[in-house]
Amino acid sequence: MKNSLANIKYKETGNIAQLTIESPPANALSSSIIQEIDQYLDDIERNPKMKAVVIHGEGRFFSAGADIKEFTDITVPKQFSKLSTKGQKVFNRIEEFHIPIIAAIHGAALGGGLELSMSCHMRIVAENAQLGLPELTLGIIPGFAGTQRLPQLVGTPKATEMMLTGEAITGKEAAQLGLVNAVVSEEEVLQQAINLAEKVAEKSKPTIEKIMELVRYAKAGNFSEGAKQEADSFGVLFGTEDAKEGISAFLEKRKPNFKDK
Repeated sequence: MKNSLANIKYKETGNIAQLTIESPPANALSSSIIQEIDQYLDDIERNPKMKAVVIHGEGRFFSAGADIKEFTDITVPKQFSKLSTKGQKVFNRIEEFHIPIIAAIHGAALGGGLELSMSCHMRIVAENAQLGLPELTLGIIPGFAGTQRLPQLVGTPKATEMMLTGEAITGKEAAQLGLVNAVVSEEEVLQQAINLAEKVAEKSKPTIEKIMELVRYAKAGNFSEGAKQEADSFGVLFGTEDAKEGISAFLEKRKPNFKDK
């Protein structure tokens, strides 16, 4: 694994990778930060022991939005479209990653910051955090698929309201809407995300990866094909060493010792 890059610090603890955005004061998502995330995903993908990833922000915010200053260097509309497409590609990769990625959100996840967190599979949020897509207040619109993911997560009426008004919601409201998995105090956010990752990392990696693959069918609304793939995978995984160990451990009333095989 390479050393930490310019804007992101990497930490590896057991089977868990931790990515920390370090771009003060707002951890604004520049194209270089998005590229660094992509590079780390390359490394994590090549590391067979990794079972979960936690992303969070250093300082006051998770990420308060895209890097607006970077926009001033662009003058041609096609360049904006290219920037949007590149960001969407990386966020799609996060959403389709072979192991779960958990966002630990404190302070604010606005604009691109919320879009990044929505591409993650699970989200732990501080009760006083601010989450929103305020792009319309700048005369622009979300560019990293926020218009598509937010309605899926909170419903079309609320997503439409949030985008058209540009108003943020609190972490507590986000939990009520189903946008996040859990709401905790700001001091607990990162540890709770790590705790969740540790619960995942206790499981057999083949089963983790299969769940990550199968839930994508549900997201795409392809129930029949997803159910078929589930049945096929159910049979295959029953033949693994970890399945034998898991069943034996259950019958013997002990904790399983998975070998990821």
